[in-house]
This record gives sequence, structure tokens and C-alpha cells, in this order.
Amino acid sequence: MNEYTPSEFMITRAARALAGERIVFVGVGLPNIACNLAQRTVSPELEMVYESGVFGAHPERLPLSIGDPTLISGSNMTCSQSDLFMNYLQAGRIEVAFLGAAQIDRYGNLNSTVIGSYDHPKVRLPGSGGACEIAIHSQKIFMILRLKKRAFVEKLDFLTSPGHLQGNKQEREKMGIPGAGPQLVVTDMGIFKFDADSGEMYLAELRPGIDLEEVKSEISWPIKVADDLQATPPPTAEEIRIIREELDPEGIHSK
Repeated sequence: MNEYTPSEFMITRAARALAGERIVFVGVGLPNIACNLAQRTVSPELEMVYESGVFGAHPERLPLSIGDPTLISGSNMTCSQSDLFMNYLQAGRIEVAFLGAAQIDRYGNLNSTVIGSYDHPKVRLPGSGGACEIAIHSQKIFMILRLKKRAFVEKLDFLTSPGHLQGNKQEREKMGIPGAGPQLVVTDMGIFKFDADSGEMYLAELRPGIDLEEVKSEISWPIKVADDLQATPPPTAEEIRIIREELDPEGIHSK
């Protein structure tokens, strides 16, 4: 139990970030495991909300997609997707939302649409889905991404979901964006936060055993580093046990 995978590191750190939170918009994969771990540890009152129209989910097994029927089991409510978006998301009731993307820039703007030009892309990605609306209306955004230079880019190929835009708070306000935007990026090498004034991402924590230069080499811009850079406490034996025995015993997402 003393050893852990990079994915288990990401899951546990994301779960700890949910301490004190209540309403969380979540997808499948690592965010789903992180939220379930938080329910069992730091945030037992956590209510998971899924884009397909499920509120207060307590899935009996790992869902295969946001349309997996297991999400309904033990849930507080099921409704249409439009009702969920209008009455909860757009009403500002979502405290935290987890998002991922193919690309992220220094201000937390996300691309999940195309790699390359929009008209002639190298890769056509799934697109926004509800990500753009989620990024706009959620009170704050957490992200889970593996740290790779192709993902942490100087300039997005396409802006799908707004973060802190160009780092100007007034710009978000002028556009009528109510949410506070990105607050946390959990990666397999370290944890990033955002400066309250500039909106720019900075390295706040390093995963134990990771060198600062390793992190810098995987980012396409000169990343800022916190003056009090911390080492993230490693996963505990109990957190690892819950992941391996209860949440992802086959290691589909956590290996």
C-alpha cells in the first residue's frame, strides 16, 4: 500500500480538494473515482451530478458513460438534461465541476474541439458537449489532466470552454460569465492553481519524487512557481485500499 500509481495520486489529490464541497458536476473516469473517494473520506455529504440528468448519484459500480443506468441506482433524482442544466447549472447551484480537455493554456481555457485548424483539423475531438456551459455557470472549475507538452500549450487550437480568458477579470464580467472559473488543475506530476489577480496558472505542489525541471519540460510556456512550493502528501494506505478494493478493483482507470 506504500506504492501508488500516478493515476492514484491524481484521484486522491482531487478527492481531498472536495473537502467541504456539496454539489459537484462530474463525468466518468478519474473524476468519478475521485468524487466517490471524497464521499467515503473528506466529504460524506457530497452530491454527484451527471450531465445525463442524474442528481445525487451513488453508483453501485463504475459507470461506463454518463448514460450508464448504474448512475440511477440510489440517486436522489433523475430528470431531463434540459431541466438539469436550466434549474441547477444555469441557476448557479453547481459548486464544483470537473472538466478535462485535449489542450489547456496558461489561463485555464480549454480545447476539446479540434487539433489543428477548425476547417482542416489533424484530429476532430468530441467537441463541447455541455463543457462550455459548465465552465461558464459552475461556481468553480477543477481539472484533471496528465501533464504533457501537447496538452499544456501556449495557444489553443480552438477555445471550447472559457477559463480566465486573457487573464483579465473584467473580460469575464463584461461577457456575463458568472462562475469564478478554473481554480485547480490536478496532474500526475503536480498541482496547479491560478493567481487571483492575473488568472494565470502557477505550480503550487509537486508530487513526491518529481523534479521541478521535469514539470517545466512538459509545459509550453514559462510556468510560474509558488514561492512556498509544497510537496503533495502521498496517498494514504486507506485511500489506496478504497480505490483498489471498492472503487476500481480491476484497475480500469487507476493503474
